[in-house]
Amino acid sequence: MPEPVSPAVNAGGRLDRLPIGPFHRRVMWLIGIGMFFDGFDIYIAATVLGATLKSGFSTLPMNAWFVSATFVGMMAGSFLTGFFGDRYGRRFTYQANLLVFGLAALGAAFAPNMTVLIALRFIMGVGLGAENVVGYSTMTEFVPARSRGRFLGLMAVFVVTGLPAASLIGYLVIPAFGWRAMFALGGLGALAVWYARKNLPESPRWLEAVGRHAEAEALMRSIEAEAARGAPLPPAAAMAPVPQLGLAALFRPPLLSRLLLGCLCLVVINTLLYGFVTWLPTFFIRQGLSVATSFGYALLMGLGAPVGSAIGALTADRWGRKPTIIGASAAAILFGILYPMTLDPVLLPLVGFGLTVPIYVLVALLFGIYIPELFPTEVRLRASGLCNTAGRGATIVTPFLVVSLFEAYGIAGVTGLMIGLLALQIVAVAVFGVEPRRQSLESLEPALAAGGPVPEGRGAVPRPVA
Repeated sequence: MPEPVSPAVNAGGRLDRLPIGPFHRRVMWLIGIGMFFDGFDIYIAATVLGATLKSGFSTLPMNAWFVSATFVGMMAGSFLTGFFGDRYGRRFTYQANLLVFGLAALGAAFAPNMTVLIALRFIMGVGLGAENVVGYSTMTEFVPARSRGRFLGLMAVFVVTGLPAASLIGYLVIPAFGWRAMFALGGLGALAVWYARKNLPESPRWLEAVGRHAEAEALMRSIEAEAARGAPLPPAAAMAPVPQLGLAALFRPPLLSRLLLGCLCLVVINTLLYGFVTWLPTFFIRQGLSVATSFGYALLMGLGAPVGSAIGALTADRWGRKPTIIGASAAAILFGILYPMTLDPVLLPLVGFGLTVPIYVLVALLFGIYIPELFPTEVRLRASGLCNTAGRGATIVTPFLVVSLFEAYGIAGVTGLMIGLLALQIVAVAVFGVEPRRQSLESLEPALAAGGPVPEGRGAVPRPVA
């Protein structure tokens, strides 16, 4: 007779006790390469739009619509993917979004006019926004607590590597093959990863959370057999029942404070990225540098992106999430104060590099590590999607605010906004933030500690016993 399957699969406890091995690295690479093409497709706008403008295919107003369509699509994708991911599963969602932006990118390579290209860019944006949410959240649910920060931080490294890659490939490809080749490369790469990801498993935590215990148990046994490689596994943590949560739980204490904190943090980091980092060439030119020098400085400072993300990946598990977020925010404030005061052309890019590094430490911590950890499995994607929607929404108004501040107060006005937001973030994280370092995802579920009743008609999922 087949062995009976217990309703308490204990997927979280069993995943957290696994040794890091080929299974985790395979999942990391399959998700990470998809995240790379997400970053690549986001950043190709900087290279493509110059070429479309020069060839007469577009105008400056059309280019502005292209950029706006990207962010509106990403905001819609961030919002929708949370609901699809929690309803239909992580595997369905990360495959669907790759297919969406891969096919739309290939269509963009054959766009007959700029209006069609803008419409396709909106569709690409939906897929790009979705990938950011589901990629980080899915990785969160597979990696043991002791290594979760490092693996999630490396996801951010994959994404930001798309920036120098898009610049370098654009420099090599566009003069020889035209701007359409950039979309073709991004689309083909995304579809190749979509095909490779077909063998990526569903999240056992999600399967258990939605009551599909037999599937969760079978998948866990397969993962354990691969991870053990013939050696005995350490015992899983003992578990106690925990009530399942619905969407309404996000809008009442204690999860409401986490949702608001997540929204604030992603508004801050998106404003830093799209209100400062992407405007660097413009700032340099307005400060009297030549176009060539300004782009050279921006490229040098852009190297801070992978450096900062790597620092975030390597320190999150060692120092903790809250200390790293607060420390990186404080470092960004310090360099933000120095930046408008620096007039020496040699020191300017160095101070700028020093400013860029902590910004991208925050990118790794906030996008990749901290936000997905704050929420229970049943609502993780919806909560992350709502936080990302707020952050993407900020990118729509940020350019107008930056231009207004720069014209009125110069670079000091822009850095003043940045410093104020970072200070607010420090206070919010210090007061309302939790520390997930080396804790199982289940032990971070606050509604359980509150001891609230199980909603009628709902089951229970396990939680580690203290």
